[in-house]
Amino acid sequence: MRIRRILAAVIATAALAGLGLTGAAAAQGAPSYVTPSQCTQGGGTADLTDNTCKGGMYDGEKID
Repeated sequence: MRIRRILAAVIATAALAGLGLTGAAAAQGAPSYVTPSQCTQGGGTADLTDNTCKGGMYDGEKID
């Protein structure tokens, strides 16, 4: 009986950990956009020719 409870706890933990990993992977795949003012406030320069933020906290992010 004790082994069943331990096994159930291990399976539940593994299932929850798997959900956390898939959620993190989905969040990383989403494109990120910043406004020109956010880019500037983050220490970067908004390059509107290729719509990206150059330098600073948002370096390489797309500008919307």
